[in-house]
Amino acid sequence: MTISTAHPHSSQPLLHQKGRVIQEFATLKQFPLGLSHDARMYSCQQLNKTLADTRILHDLYKKSHWAVRGATFHQLHLLLDKHAEDQLALVDTLAERVHTLGGVAVGDPRHVAELTSVPRPPDGVEEVPAMLSRLLEAHETILVEAHRSAARANELGDDGTNDLLVSQVIRTGELQAWFLAEHLVDTPLVRA
Repeated sequence: MTISTAHPHSSQPLLHQKGRVIQEFATLKQFPLGLSHDARMYSCQQLNKTLADTRILHDLYKKSHWAVRGATFHQLHLLLDKHAEDQLALVDTLAERVHTLGGVAVGDPRHVAELTSVPRPPDGVEEVPAMLSRLLEAHETILVEAHRSAARANELGDDGTNDLLVSQVIRTGELQAWFLAEHLVDTPLVRA
């Protein structure tokens, strides 16, 4: 079927469209934000790194949520899902900050896999302590980088990125790490 150019208004969807890339990844648009190009470029690079790691952490939480086993199944199943939701909210916030600064957020999962520092888990189901330890290690990877990036964003005068990293990424990550770590304390479930 061909679409007639004589009738520009039609109910037929214009399928299989291709377009040119209007902004390359790792480039900036100029916005009147009162921040230098270097500050915005640094923040976009670091936020994209944090975004990639956070997307992987979200997926690790979902994998663990589905695969958790044992006596603490119910509470961990719910906790891991809640943490996944919190990480997903951070994903959106991080991506929007990148675009606010004039950058392009990492979007494709294959690109995320190229940028992340979080190690890939086994494809199968791990024992619960190993899953929790893996989540804690991912949190620490993100937290170490977020502390460093927040300090540098502060030096560059990017208060918005500093605030996002400190008040949302770091505080959420620290709280979630505490909850996970407490599940690794070796105490009896039914007798003392």
